[in-house]
Amino acid sequence: MFSPNIKLKMLLIGISIFNFQFSTYAQEQDSTINRDLEQVVVTATRTPKTLKSVPVVTRLITEADIKKVDATNVQDLLTQELPGLEFTYSMNQQTAINLSGFGGNSVLFLVDGERLAGETLDNVDYTRLNLDNVGRIEIVKGAASTLYGSNAVGGVINIISRTSSEPWTLNLNARYGKHNEWRQGLATSFSAGKFNNTLSAQHTSIDLVHLSDNAESSISNIYAYHTWNVKDKLVFAPTSSLKFTGRASYFFRERESSEISYDRYRDYSAGLKGDWIISDNSDLNISYSFDQYDKSDYATLSKMDIRDYSNVQNITRAILNQKIGNNTLTIGADYMRDYLMTYQFENNGNKMQHTLDAFGQFDWQTTDHCSLLMGIRYDHFSEADANSITGKVAAMYNTKHCSLRLNYAGGFRAPTLKEMYMKFDMASIFMIYGNEDLKPERSHNFSFAIEHAQNVSWMRYNIVGTAYYNLVSNRISTAWNQSLNGMRYVNMANLQVVGADINCNIKTDIGIGLKGSYAYTYEYIKKGEPETSSTRPHTATARIDYDHQWSNYGFNVALSGRFLSSVTVDEYSSVSDYTSTTSVSYDAYTIWKLTLLQRIWKGINLTFAVDNIFNYTPKVYYSNSPSTTGATCTIGLSVDVEKLFN
Repeated sequence: MFSPNIKLKMLLIGISIFNFQFSTYAQEQDSTINRDLEQVVVTATRTPKTLKSVPVVTRLITEADIKKVDATNVQDLLTQELPGLEFTYSMNQQTAINLSGFGGNSVLFLVDGERLAGETLDNVDYTRLNLDNVGRIEIVKGAASTLYGSNAVGGVINIISRTSSEPWTLNLNARYGKHNEWRQGLATSFSAGKFNNTLSAQHTSIDLVHLSDNAESSISNIYAYHTWNVKDKLVFAPTSSLKFTGRASYFFRERESSEISYDRYRDYSAGLKGDWIISDNSDLNISYSFDQYDKSDYATLSKMDIRDYSNVQNITRAILNQKIGNNTLTIGADYMRDYLMTYQFENNGNKMQHTLDAFGQFDWQTTDHCSLLMGIRYDHFSEADANSITGKVAAMYNTKHCSLRLNYAGGFRAPTLKEMYMKFDMASIFMIYGNEDLKPERSHNFSFAIEHAQNVSWMRYNIVGTAYYNLVSNRISTAWNQSLNGMRYVNMANLQVVGADINCNIKTDIGIGLKGSYAYTYEYIKKGEPETSSTRPHTATARIDYDHQWSNYGFNVALSGRFLSSVTVDEYSSVSDYTSTTSVSYDAYTIWKLTLLQRIWKGINLTFAVDNIFNYTPKVYYSNSPSTTGATCTIGLSVDVEKLFN
């Protein structure tokens, strides 16, 4: 046993060491929140602006956040980071999104600002959106049709890839978890003179997951599947004012939906973009993108692979930014050729639509503390014979620590080729018919936000509160048609969505970080309309982490959780009765995840994670329940090879 004097000396030494580490870390972490707010974002205005100066609230998920969550694709990440959002299963285990009352056909996903082809039950293939080589994700909730056109009624989620300026990099990574879940990947880049290239490849796989033998469960197993995802981006800058970017990618997913037939999904994407700095006050961007998403059925006995779906999009775009003093005028135009061949058309037919738009935006810095953003857009859709003019006005007032944002945005979504021309036999239960007379969806989105950010003696914090109101007219849904004896696409009466979000981010001088978000959503749908709300009114996410770095070793330990409240929905009474509904309640649930990231030595990172640490399992598995079998562990290794030689 130690004597009291020795104990006292040891305590004083320990306090001295702690104070030294505390002060050192404080110097390293000084103004962390400010640095976050100084990051440049582009999605909300289509021009580079710092996060604190953008007049539309933008949620930023950084590369560091992605590492802490240890997610494989954007669905895994957003589930843990974004309240007001829920991924659920639709028919045949297809994934659907609900973002504050808006579904997949009203939330626009972009990769480096480009649209994605292909959909299943109104949602893009989220497994395409892996997080290998992703630098950040920008999220703008609310209508953004003035900048992005159709499908941006409920929000925009832009996944932006990372570009390295190092001479060369090479990352090798792998992760293994329960149900024989594997993720293996590599990312490499080089920068030499006028050239910069980034290449990434990832393979994922998981065995069949058995959920339940309960007869009340609508889902008993989750299909096994595997994916391949390869992406390459080449940048050539012949002069300081001219830059060309070429990109290409390939995606493949095979899902073992039955013993005799597998579902196969493929995507081929490519693009070329030119950026020209004309002068100190003006720049021009011209781009072309191609995206083809195919589905096929692979017969395991005959080895035949039959394609029955193909969506091909060709898009050309030009955007000019002109500075006028401290103000910026942006004008642009897009043309898209949209081709769709699908088993959901009569005789596996095909249709084509041409879309043309033009938009303008003026970013006016009225005073040192006030700014005003005004935009207008015109869209024309050939097959839908739809024309639309949408507008946007956003005002911002900021002081040293506080910002106020007031925003109005018009939303617009033209009926898709599927919604107009569908004629599909739903498993011999009923038919689904398109409607060529559909009107475009329109919305009016109003929001008010207040933000406060400050550095105090031992911490930095940022708090953003937003309240919003959406009025949506002519929402496109399906309803039972007695004369056709089947479901048909129709326009609904007006619906309203109101809600509020609160986001808080705290970072301390001793390496502790806190992040919490809460979202309230109320969706009012007139009784008797052919759609019911399944939006959970209360959702929240939270994370606490601690980070420390010594000379050759560092770690980050993070505990993150999500809460979704219960919800009562009206569902059709049976598969033979589509005129009456029954109320069904879905339980609330909370799931927590613990992640330990260790930076061992010279770019060697070891990650250990336990998801669902409190072992939650639903009593009954249904579309709105989490597809978890309880606590699961994963272990991953990542090596930055170039750092081994430094």
